[in-house]
Amino acid sequence: MEAQAFETPITETSDTLIGPWRQPRQMLQAQVYDSHSSIHDDATAQKLGFRGGTIEGPTHFSQFAPLGARLWGRSWFESGCISAHYRNVCYEGEEVQAQLSKPRAGQGQCRIQMVKRDGTEVLRGTACVGEPAAPTALDQRLTELKHLADPVILRDVKIGMKSKRQKVAMAFDQNMGDLYPFSLRQKLAVITENSPFYSTSGNPWGRPVIPMEMLSVLFQYTSKEDPLPSRGPAVGLFADQEIRLMKGPLFVDEGYELEREVVALSGSRRTESVWQRTRVLDPRTNALVATMLINMATIKDSYAPYAEEYQCLYGRAAP
Repeated sequence: MEAQAFETPITETSDTLIGPWRQPRQMLQAQVYDSHSSIHDDATAQKLGFRGGTIEGPTHFSQFAPLGARLWGRSWFESGCISAHYRNVCYEGEEVQAQLSKPRAGQGQCRIQMVKRDGTEVLRGTACVGEPAAPTALDQRLTELKHLADPVILRDVKIGMKSKRQKVAMAFDQNMGDLYPFSLRQKLAVITENSPFYSTSGNPWGRPVIPMEMLSVLFQYTSKEDPLPSRGPAVGLFADQEIRLMKGPLFVDEGYELEREVVALSGSRRTESVWQRTRVLDPRTNALVATMLINMATIKDSYAPYAEEYQCLYGRAAP
């Protein structure tokens, strides 16, 4: 099956599957949220100290798909999971390589890594199929988080907050809105690793399937219809992300329902982070078909009144 799914050249060693060097495309220059440009816009990113607009993290998931299909075949599309901590940003034109370490005897979970030509690590994490036998990379990170002390941007956000249930679907020519101002067809024209499974019915399920990187788009599509009470405008970026299929694949033109819940809040010197878990359901059966865990890290310096509000809230200067 995997030979039909991808024609990607893969280097295989005794313990690792290695994909080719690729240059992912940046498609979010025109992204807008909270009525302003995002970190994927050159000017906005440069104001925050980045070289230019960054490539969104889940774009990199496509490079792991051929490796997952090589190792697990059909199961990758039905119950695959990528759990990743984003370590460094990537810019359009840079070459990156996906690597997957084969599972050890008796284990089903693999380590994954993406690197640049100079060895810079873009992401690290785990991949598996089926029910994870051990904590995924982000399961583990959730146990190690630094507590969000003295929140400003997220001071009104609480663990346990839930969204209303929302309906979502993805058609080939559907523009996915301000957050993702392109269609699936436009993405497939430049996707890092394409597959006939994504655009034709010539696959085991008889219907085009949504690529894993576009599942992130689908699951975020309606996020602004029921937003969290965070302060803004401010600029954020994905710092951690896990997408897990339970009853996959998810299909083009199929309706789904989803709900989101805040499961953690964390902080660093530069950011305030909210962790949300999205549960995706089949509306006909109410069966859970997929989940996504996202750490949206908001950059403190991007929120103009941060220092002033910190002083008012806590009676001292912001650290």
